[in-house]
Amino acid sequence: MPDSLPIPCGIAAPQIFPDGPVDMELVRAHAASAEELGYHSLWVQEQIVGPSASLEPVGLLSYLAGVTTTIRLGAAVLVLTTRNPVHLAKQLATVDQMSGGRLIFGTALGGRPKLYDLLDGPSERRVSHFVEGVEVIKALWTQERVDYQGDFWTLEEAAMAPKPVQKPHPPIWFGGRHPDGLRRAVRLADGWMGAGSSTTEQFRGHVQVLREAMEVQDRDPATFPISKRVYVAIDDDENRAEKRLADWFGYHYGRSGMASEVSVWGSVEKCIGGLAEVIEAGAEMLMLNPVFDRMEHLETLHRDVIPSLPSR
Repeated sequence: MPDSLPIPCGIAAPQIFPDGPVDMELVRAHAASAEELGYHSLWVQEQIVGPSASLEPVGLLSYLAGVTTTIRLGAAVLVLTTRNPVHLAKQLATVDQMSGGRLIFGTALGGRPKLYDLLDGPSERRVSHFVEGVEVIKALWTQERVDYQGDFWTLEEAAMAPKPVQKPHPPIWFGGRHPDGLRRAVRLADGWMGAGSSTTEQFRGHVQVLREAMEVQDRDPATFPISKRVYVAIDDDENRAEKRLADWFGYHYGRSGMASEVSVWGSVEKCIGGLAEVIEAGAEMLMLNPVFDRMEHLETLHRDVIPSLPSR
């Protein structure tokens, strides 16, 4: 967003299509408008296996790189434990090249271990597998020749080119909410994004753990942005907004009741208040996630909501 606005705000790209076929014209038009309006970033998420019609995130990032020129492009999050880190390093370096250095790589351990076998993920030692994957990606992005000996991955004189445009590498943001994972994010990552499935009070607790970890690890908070995905629905008819959110949450997550627990919805004034609470809880960037009326939300959030938010 322009510097005159109180807080950087990204927005989720259209990716999930509960009401009909995939609409790539909507994706293109939404990305172009988000860039023209000055949003900080466009974001994708991951659901490889599930009931909802959801586009694969790395492929979608590549498309977004081709139809935009300045807006940053982020993934929140790719589940690294179900992906080969060597292959993913190549894919994401390519996205960073295609976008001219606009990628933010969000990743996490993942919360659906039942899918690991299906996607060749680990059945045990998940944290070690995840940490090694991050180390392999960083090494391939920053070293001309990589020698790496781990429990899961071994590389000998491995070379990968081209490297990402961004140096030393694209920002790596972690997700996750377990206290050990939050401390790990401070140790290994360049930022953190709170899940859209967490409440504002849960997020407040996560921020406290992060800040304590930064103090213990002597990490400068200025080098570690804290952000949150927020599901938002603007509608003066609050009951209608809540129902539409619940329908979407039931479709995508299989938990319609979660919508009322974690979302911000209602009039412009009520949404400003709900987002202000997230900022007060510690968010330094918001990733706004409307789930219906995408183009209308894009405009209304930019015009009526974001300028009235408190400064970070």
